[in-house]
Amino acid sequence: MPSLPKEVELLIGALGIFLSFSVFAVLQEDVYKKAYGGEFFASTFFALAIERGVNALTAFCGDKLLGSSGLTIPYLEIFNSGISQMLAMAASNEALRYVSFPTQVLGKSCKMVPVMAGGIVLSGKRYSAVEYAQVTLITLGVCVFNLFGKKKKKKGGGDSPLGLALIGASLFMDAFTGGLQDKVKLRTKELNPAPSGPKRPSMHESMLWTNLSGCLMALLLALCTGHLFSGLRFCRAHPEVLRAIIIYSLSSAVGQNFVYFTLTQFNPLILTTVTTTRKIFSTLFSVFRNPANSLTSPQWLGCIMVFAGLIGDILRKMLPSKPPAAPPPPPDSADASGEPAADEASPSASAPPAAV
Repeated sequence: MPSLPKEVELLIGALGIFLSFSVFAVLQEDVYKKAYGGEFFASTFFALAIERGVNALTAFCGDKLLGSSGLTIPYLEIFNSGISQMLAMAASNEALRYVSFPTQVLGKSCKMVPVMAGGIVLSGKRYSAVEYAQVTLITLGVCVFNLFGKKKKKKGGGDSPLGLALIGASLFMDAFTGGLQDKVKLRTKELNPAPSGPKRPSMHESMLWTNLSGCLMALLLALCTGHLFSGLRFCRAHPEVLRAIIIYSLSSAVGQNFVYFTLTQFNPLILTTVTTTRKIFSTLFSVFRNPANSLTSPQWLGCIMVFAGLIGDILRKMLPSKPPAAPPPPPDSADASGEPAADEASPSASAPPAAV
């Protein structure tokens, strides 16, 4: 295929992510927040089994059509990360039953908070004052948003402590997923020691095994919790719910392909910019399409604080960083140069994105 101008490629990737995940967000909100015959859908693991299954099937077709990496795949590590990712989504989806969609999106935007905390506690990482300021701004924004919300008594409206706790559990699992994805990278290098060639599975291989493990675990949990049969009964009584689940699952699968396309053609910073903008758009669209999601003035301030922190993180990464000063050569060596260490923070070493 002839190469396209970078501007056109970026437009394709951004439009694909916006359209796919906007459809996903709208239909997911309808499934969990609308009343059907006076009832609300509550079979979270049933819906997740369908979504993960559709994603896995899409990835399987993509792998067969486009080919695999030829690497030895660390199946166990990918399965573990897929299960962790599915549990994070389960908590996030379940939270939609108890909080508004804008609250869920803003809460999930705090993902960098547990990641930073985990880095400090588990890895002894250090962060700059600017990074601490960004996390503080985002956290304060979410607190302002939730503390000054309108009190609603209507079922399906308002933000309950249980919903906020579920968002917290989802964030915890997101941080855990990041560590498991790091293990996938390391194990892939161990299983494929050749100095040349790809060092991680192809996008469809990662997508296939991650979603397959999530699908199997979601199906098992759906059986154990009764969500499988309650979900089937609900969808039999309200077929429009099953249609919405299938369509937003397809949107998720298509969106993941655009995520990987953007990541491959550009870099994680561009991808983060696109996905953050998409979250802002989805939040505003949800507020304006659903009167139940109308915000108070302090809540608008909280929104601005959260997204200002996220955009600030993007701008900080766009600024060129100063290279570390080169150490002086040893006095008794004529040539002390060697191969530079691999940059673990480089785009090529980054783990596949867990979600958008």
